[in-house]
Amino acid sequence: MMPPKGQAFRAKQLGQLARMTHEMQVQPEIGDLLAACETDANLTTDPLGSATVNIRQLRRNYQRATKLPGDLVAERAETASMARAQWAQARKDNCFDDFRPWLEKLILLQRRAAECYGWPVEGEPWDALADGYEPESSARQITGLFAPLREKLVVLVQRLQTSDHAPEPIFSDLELPVDRQHHFVRMVAERIGFDFSAGRLDQSVHPFCSGTHCHDVRMTTRFSGSLVDALSSTMHESGHGMYAQGLPEAHLGTPMGDDVSLGIHESQSRIWENHVGRSPSFWAWCLPRIIKHFQLPADRISPDEAYRAVNRVQPGLIRVEADEVTYNLHIMVRFELERSMLRGDLSVADLPGAWNERYREYLGIEVPDDTHGCLQDIHWSMGAIGYFSTYTLGNLYAAQFFERATRDMPDLFSEFACGRFDSLKSWLYQKIYQHGQRYRADELCQHVTGQALSADSLLRHLEQKYQSVYRID
Repeated sequence: MMPPKGQAFRAKQLGQLARMTHEMQVQPEIGDLLAACETDANLTTDPLGSATVNIRQLRRNYQRATKLPGDLVAERAETASMARAQWAQARKDNCFDDFRPWLEKLILLQRRAAECYGWPVEGEPWDALADGYEPESSARQITGLFAPLREKLVVLVQRLQTSDHAPEPIFSDLELPVDRQHHFVRMVAERIGFDFSAGRLDQSVHPFCSGTHCHDVRMTTRFSGSLVDALSSTMHESGHGMYAQGLPEAHLGTPMGDDVSLGIHESQSRIWENHVGRSPSFWAWCLPRIIKHFQLPADRISPDEAYRAVNRVQPGLIRVEADEVTYNLHIMVRFELERSMLRGDLSVADLPGAWNERYREYLGIEVPDDTHGCLQDIHWSMGAIGYFSTYTLGNLYAAQFFERATRDMPDLFSEFACGRFDSLKSWLYQKIYQHGQRYRADELCQHVTGQALSADSLLRHLEQKYQSVYRID
């Protein structure tokens, strides 16, 4: 809602606020207080105790903050504010050249920040920035996870596209009143475990989940005409919301009361959106309620048709509209390109061409314009380099967590078919929510599943499920 002429001064205000916040974060007194805590045996005896965890994480945050000069912090914030406005207009006008100078400046600023943070000898600048979103991650590790996943996904997509048994998009022409859709998805969110006495659901163009603490979680969904889109978006954000509501209240305001990483947060949304919300047992429960709520003919849709329809695979241009199989290919494009720009291997001016080439290679589609191509996401305009990979990490964690949950609770899908979701939510609370930042993401994965993170669980899930949906031998 900012008037165009107000943008420049607002950017300066945000730059000044960022500088002031940074100055408070790097006060030498904080380092002295942390040192005093670190030498107190009563606080550090138990390596997994709340006091030790808080000291460890606060020290990490302090060290990271002190590596950045205040001028750079302010300039990044001011530039990102201006760049977001320029990106929005360039996207509207389908004119990448109008945004290009701002992206070039943001890349330079983020490269300077990476140099301040530093990175391991065997690493690269991207690692330093990604550490702020997914601590301890690296481009080498991500590539090791992504490479086999990409290879097999490209083949799987091609196989599905040649099947003669593609599901019919039976929900696409089902026009339902938005107000009744809102009531329905709210019912589902509450049924799976979102606490509306500690949160709320509203409408926005792009769904998100936010809030200030475990008793005030705000999420939104969107209503684009398709009930499936609204339902998936709501279950996705409810996964984020239930994680936020489940963090330990006693540790509010400290690392022990905060989430582990963006990848772990995304895993919680993907479990509910994909592993629950796109399962046949969920639709055995959900479809009769859709028919009753919207007063549809009882024989309009069968549970099997509904299940197959919500799992239809169709390569497309837009990441946020992608199906479960192709979604990660969108992420890989962004991960590879931002690494190349940060290293200097790819000039910003050449980004549109490189983007279009990868979409042709990975998804087999032609990008018609930059609005539907490299201008579609807001992240780079915010300076968020190193962020995109956390979406696929979330899918990997989700598959591995859920695979373990189904081993621990063999009757889980039977419970879903009866509309009972409390066993899964309780399991997630015990295994993930209550620990706050006690474990790093990789440690949490090992603790919960007994194995390091890999692409195996996600590939098993996708290959088994979609070969069945598309009736491929």
